[in-house]
Amino acid sequence: MNRRPRIAFFGSSLVSAYWNGAATYYRGIIRALHRRGYQIAFYEPDAYGRQAHRDIPDPPWAEVVVYPNQEAAVAKALAQARGADLIVKASGVGVFDELLESAVLEMRGPDTEVIFWDVDAAATLDRVGKDPADPFRSLIPRYDLILTYGGGDPVVRAYRSLGARACVPIYNALDPQTHHPVPPDPRFEGELAFLGNRLPDREARVEAFFFKAAEALPAARFLLAGSGWGDKGMPPNVYAVGHLYTRDHNAFNCTPRAVLNITRESMARNGFSPATRVFEAAGAAACLITDAWEGIELFLNPGEEVLVARDGADVAEQLRSLTPERARAIGEAARRRILAEHTYAHRAAQLEALLEGRETVQTGGMP
Repeated sequence: MNRRPRIAFFGSSLVSAYWNGAATYYRGIIRALHRRGYQIAFYEPDAYGRQAHRDIPDPPWAEVVVYPNQEAAVAKALAQARGADLIVKASGVGVFDELLESAVLEMRGPDTEVIFWDVDAAATLDRVGKDPADPFRSLIPRYDLILTYGGGDPVVRAYRSLGARACVPIYNALDPQTHHPVPPDPRFEGELAFLGNRLPDREARVEAFFFKAAEALPAARFLLAGSGWGDKGMPPNVYAVGHLYTRDHNAFNCTPRAVLNITRESMARNGFSPATRVFEAAGAAACLITDAWEGIELFLNPGEEVLVARDGADVAEQLRSLTPERARAIGEAARRRILAEHTYAHRAAQLEALLEGRETVQTGGMP
């Protein structure tokens, strides 16, 4: 194919990060693909108040098509997308997922491939594993390709066992134009900051890693950003910020002594699932403390580019011994590593090689 494919992408939202943890990932990979010459139309529903909490206007690097939260509007969007070279259905659109998962497959043809892009593979695999009658299970072998944003070999093996023709992780990464060092902001001063919405398989780990550390260091100031925490009981030295617009992410990462990454339980179980916040923090040259998960050394070198903790007591101990000088050195080392190996430009090049048949399609490791 001489020209780059036209891509029709059905996802949760490109323009709003409100209750939408995939926004940064979508923006990074789609903007990088646009730079390589791809034309992308992103179809997103008007749902969950996301359009009322937009972070960005319609970008120049993708066409954004917002459709009403109605079945007839979904059908109209599908009709509009017909004729694209690639049709992508992402997981977790939030409304009419089952309809979309089936309908996009009817658009396959000699000149159209259909991809399922799983931005929460651990949850998807848990769901279909527990319910053999799950409608998506029988659809998996019909997709030309399954992409995930993490999970490594465990997720690849699981999808292959369900009949996937091919499964490849396209990991989270850094967009250095968006996430970079900025001056500190007094609003976010403190010893440790964590950004994450309150979710069922995250809450217990936030208690174990963040709240326990705060209890162990009562004189230190901790910051918690993200939606859903308003009625949560927490130690008095934890300050809830609420929903944090993406325009404030760099200041949130650059200001405190360290930033914490807490992996959701299902993702920690699979490993090889660096969250968006890992790359946002590294891009800002923040000192990152992360919970332990298999595969972290593929992205950052523990002890030199990231600090690793097994529980809240470990987090507190890391903070006690963390000088400003060491925090700065770790953050700068992480930024160098991520810029060299893990930007969305790297991911877009990987995906292009995959689509053109220049990369193996079954590996769960790094290209």
